Amino acid sequence: MIIESSPTNLDPRIGVDAYSERIDELLFDSLVRRDEHFNLTPWLADRWEIPDPLTYIFHLHQGVRFHDGRLLTSRDVKYTLDTIATGKVRSTKTATFQYVDHIDAPDDSTLIIHLKEPFAALLWNLSDGAFGVVPDGSENNTFGRNPIGSGPFKLVRNEQDNEVIIERNDDYWAEKPKLRRVRLAVVPDTTTRALELRKGSADVAINALNADMYEAMRTDPTIRQMQGPGTIYAYLAMNLRDPILKDVRVRQALTYAINREPLMHYLWRETVRPAASMLPPQSWAYSDDVQKYDYDPAKARAILDAAGYPARNGVRFHLTMKTSTEESTRLFAAVLQQQLRAVGIALDIRSYEFATFFADVQKGAFQLFSLRWIGGNEDPDFFESVFDSASFPPKRANREFYSNPRIDELLAEGRKEIDQQKRKATYAEVQKILAVDLPYINLWYFDNVIVYTPRVKGLTLNPSGNYDFLRTAYLQP
Repeated sequence: MIIESSPTNLDPRIGVDAYSERIDELLFDSLVRRDEHFNLTPWLADRWEIPDPLTYIFHLHQGVRFHDGRLLTSRDVKYTLDTIATGKVRSTKTATFQYVDHIDAPDDSTLIIHLKEPFAALLWNLSDGAFGVVPDGSENNTFGRNPIGSGPFKLVRNEQDNEVIIERNDDYWAEKPKLRRVRLAVVPDTTTRALELRKGSADVAINALNADMYEAMRTDPTIRQMQGPGTIYAYLAMNLRDPILKDVRVRQALTYAINREPLMHYLWRETVRPAASMLPPQSWAYSDDVQKYDYDPAKARAILDAAGYPARNGVRFHLTMKTSTEESTRLFAAVLQQQLRAVGIALDIRSYEFATFFADVQKGAFQLFSLRWIGGNEDPDFFESVFDSASFPPKRANREFYSNPRIDELLAEGRKEIDQQKRKATYAEVQKILAVDLPYINLWYFDNVIVYTPRVKGLTLNPSGNYDFLRTAYLQP
């Protein structure tokens, strides 16, 4: 299998980049797992009870063993959580468990988490992709190099910028993988990745090529493709402290001025789908009952006229969009420049190396930028870090400086409410308000695309685009 970059740290308490998290899902087990609608289902925890909003009691599956043969018990889960929540390991996940007061392990198969205040997203943060159980006493500084989990695969070798090799855990407690061994080869260059697949020296890659390559490979008899809806979300963000963009009418006019259809067809080659929310449609909390903005340049011009921005020599005002130097981002900005020109907005584009670009984004030094959310947008609690008034940078991700007291109230309600139907109603109202206020302009969700050789069978796609297909894949000679 081809991957684009090496994982940064295979300690599941620490590694938060996509490659670390996706490989960790194969090496470690979580307490609960996400289904295709991001509902949470039993895994290491056979069942759980919530006798009150501050107490969660988990009953663990018995007989689970780590790769070194040690029995996995509630003490291991408690140790894993304690090291994250207390900051014993340096981890960005510490803030995730800030509401944990203390944890009890009264016997080997029972774990009790006591909270300081209600926190509905606790279960999500104990699920696959977010959490993996490590053995009690795992050394914080060296564990990421020699990780020992209880998952369907175990690590053989991890060589930076070269490869990660994993092999089947023959003692796995759940369904065992069919593949005996997988080499995840690190290939940073997109063209090289395509060539490796074409000549058969690699078997499979997911979301590792660009849209033009997918299009070119569709008629290649030596290659197969599988495509399905994904959750990676692209958006255009605006700085609401900017004297022009703080006017919601300007933001609405911008939204009407953007024609997504040609971008989706020509730039992304039908590998994206239009977005109406930050949440993906697969989510139990997704709501489609929001204001829509179909392409309507005449309406955009009328709104801008009414907002006091008449066109002078064809130009109403200038805006600057910051981008990275990545090709598809620059192409998108160039098309956007043309589309906005048609309604009298002059868009200036400034491209920077990614680290410089993202540093400006994080501190709010921009008028417009476009980025993607990968994974984090799958649970509605994520709205709090992006749109709550207390989440301004540099500490949190409200980089557009959006503030609405009603949104703050709703996000606080959603965070404390355990009843999923009540939470769904709360987040439906959040999505409705955001569609009117427009701190983000929703663009599209990216499909997941697996490219593979004909000898690979048993592949499955899930919305998150993780490496779960390695649990079911097999090779046919």
